[in-house]
Amino acid sequence: MNKDKEVEAYKSGNLTPEEQTKYEIAQELGILDKVLEGGWKSLSAKETGRIGGIMARKKPKK
Repeated sequence: MNKDKEVEAYKSGNLTPEEQTKYEIAQELGILDKVLEGGWKSLSAKETGRIGGIMARKKPKK
């Protein structure tokens, strides 16, 4: 999904649960504004890694 479509989906609440979790974590880390303005590619490797690490911990174990 491109940046504009994903931002619109976020604003309208039409995201998959995994994408919703990603946005919630970005908000918790205080980088949601950066994501909404520049997309996910605007994040540094450190920021992306933190989001991925938190998502891995929150993911239910099978």
